[in-house]
Amino acid sequence: MPSKSSTKTLETATPNRTRVTMVWKIAAILALTLIIYFLPTPEGVDPRGMHMAGIFAGTILGLILQPLPTASVALIGLAAAMITGTMDTKTEALQGFGNSTIWLIVAAFFIADGFLLTGLGRRIALLFVSLLGKSSLGLSYGMALTDLVLSPATPSNTARAGGVVYPIVKSLATVNDSHPASDESRKKLGAYLSLTSVQVNTITSAMFVTAMAGNPLAVGFAADAGVKISWGTWALAAIVPGLVALIVMPWVMSKIYRPGLSQTPDAPAHARQELKAIGPMSRGEWTMLTTFVLLLILWVLGSTIGVDATAAAFVGVAILLISRVLTWKDMAANSGAWSTLIFFSVLVGMATHLNTLGVIGWIGDEVAGLVGGMPWILAFAVLSLVYFYVHYLFASNTAQIVAMYSVFLGAAIATGAPPLFAALALGFIGNLIGGLSHYASGPAGVIYGSGYVTTAEWFKVGFLASVVNILIWSLIGGGWMSLLGMWG
Repeated sequence: MPSKSSTKTLETATPNRTRVTMVWKIAAILALTLIIYFLPTPEGVDPRGMHMAGIFAGTILGLILQPLPTASVALIGLAAAMITGTMDTKTEALQGFGNSTIWLIVAAFFIADGFLLTGLGRRIALLFVSLLGKSSLGLSYGMALTDLVLSPATPSNTARAGGVVYPIVKSLATVNDSHPASDESRKKLGAYLSLTSVQVNTITSAMFVTAMAGNPLAVGFAADAGVKISWGTWALAAIVPGLVALIVMPWVMSKIYRPGLSQTPDAPAHARQELKAIGPMSRGEWTMLTTFVLLLILWVLGSTIGVDATAAAFVGVAILLISRVLTWKDMAANSGAWSTLIFFSVLVGMATHLNTLGVIGWIGDEVAGLVGGMPWILAFAVLSLVYFYVHYLFASNTAQIVAMYSVFLGAAIATGAPPLFAALALGFIGNLIGGLSHYASGPAGVIYGSGYVTTAEWFKVGFLASVVNILIWSLIGGGWMSLLGMWG
């Protein structure tokens, strides 16, 4: 048993290490910011361009290193941009807060709350388990279908994975005596379902604009480059490779990470018991379901009937408030939505300003020059692979999209890649990268925190799954978009 003095020494050492780590993080952020800030301004770039690039790069590094919460880092970056005159306070610094795309994301966060608060999301998951859950593979398909059904109206893929899918995965693993405590136990079922749920989440996130918070931002950046992508266009392009990937991925995962328990005959009965316990659908669940269907119709037909996607989302929120499925108290308590509003508004404002100052165009030309002379297909393949695997340096899909999407899209178009094809392909990649590592995305963090998967397992399985996704989305997805005329 350790002595009191040794215990006290350990308690003192831990805060000291934390402070040292914090100092090093802040020093690295300041160093990167100042180095870029004082670089000579390239030809064709506004004199403030490198100042903005330095502050933006420092903010992105802050999001990766996380010395403070995400929204705090963003606000500090904004303060630096304003106080140095890099962004005019009245006309430039706050422009992101008026971005309709960001408000679409915020509204969709509240709509997703409806699935959790009414219990409709859990009911859908249990229903699929009762129908498909006689084997570990069947259970994984049940979770995949749950994720797919909820994804069009759940921009927080973390909420979808952590609030609906993971609790069911945990329950199924526990019922089948699979616990994180030992290798034998966790590998019985829990590890397989956990890893598969993350890879499935990356696929469903890629299938709809409103399935991951960074997707509407990619659409906005594409519009800045002259490429218009509607909700329906994205969904149509993604539907075939997405469905193929959802069919293939659980089976592939069962081969590269074989669960110790292949048959789960008791799972359907357990799910039916839970469904019986929660009883028939409540008024709130029916209201949520009706609102969800209405939103899908408005999002799919929006460009045809002249209804803006953000307007449709707010109509959905209004219906849920009037019916009291949601209350203002529920919305005010959704810290994720308000943090997203601040974080996205600041970063989108900065990225837009970088584009206005000519920095994005200059970087895009430089990147395009590195693959210049290649046929556009080969050049785009190189750019796509770099864009995919550079995510090992990021702890957020959205952070990478904000930092790099516009640059790589500009470079791809400069090499001759069809603009719509390039914009959609890079948009899909911005989701598929979410399972590369245990820190790659919010869902990955949730699942890793469960203790079912080790770090080494995650890197190995995550890389193999990424290869499968790249092949499906490149070959089948590319062919499908060619048939749709998106290569023109």
